[in-house]
Parts: sequence; structure tokens; C-alpha cells
Amino acid sequence: MWLIAAFAFAAMSLSRAQEGADEKPFADVHVVLQLSDQEHESSVLDVANNLIEHYGGPDFIDIEIVTFGPGVRLLFKDGKYDARIASMIDNGVRFYICDNTLDSMERKTGQRPDVSPYARPVRSGVAKIIESVAEGFTLVKP
Repeated sequence: MWLIAAFAFAAMSLSRAQEGADEKPFADVHVVLQLSDQEHESSVLDVANNLIEHYGGPDFIDIEIVTFGPGVRLLFKDGKYDARIASMIDNGVRFYICDNTLDSMERKTGQRPDVSPYARPVRSGVAKIIESVAEGFTLVKP
């Protein structure tokens, strides 16, 4: 039974790694940027832009930005960084938002925040970071 579970986990991990590789087939560098506060919203976007420029364009670096805790506010609908985020989406940057954080906000306020159409929901932002690092991404927390 243990062997079957290990095989299933390995197959799932390989599948996820291949999904990321399919999105950026020529990327030599894979980076996950963590945003867990509001103070670093602009910095995270700046770092992503700087990395794209440094590595010679969006095809050569694979970037994920994972938000959780107060950092999810970056991906609220009609946010102040929407134009920058849209530009980064055009360059293949993926933005993830933590459903656990949104659930907590909904419990506290009685209303679920509207999120950007650019946000890719994940059950747990922290788990997404752990999975990305296990797939070979380098974690950066600006």
C-alpha cells in the first residue's frame, strides 16, 4: 500500500512539474515569489520585472507569485496594480491566491472579497510554495 501511495505522489509531482515546464519550455530558472504582507506588493512586482529583464526575457525564466495572508490584497479585483499585473501575465508570470485566507476573510467580514481574474486560486498558498520548491523552484521573499 505504501508503495502505491509513493508512486501516486511521484506521478502527481511529475505531472505538476511538467505543467510548469509546458508553460515555459525554455526557462532555465524557476522562481516562486512569496507575498504574505501588503508592504512588499510593489517590491514583489519589481523583482519579477527585474528577473525577466536580467534573464533575457520572459521565455527564459518561469515566475510564480504566491499570495497568502494580507498579501492576497494584491489580487483583489480592481486593485491599484492591475495594469502591472496584466503586463506580467502577458509575460507568463502566474499569480496564485490562497483560498484559506479568503475563507478566513469571509468568516470575519461576512463577505468574500472579489478577486482579480488574473488570480489562480489554490487551497493553501503556503502549500503551493512548498510544492513549487519541491519541483525545483527557488523561493524568494522580497
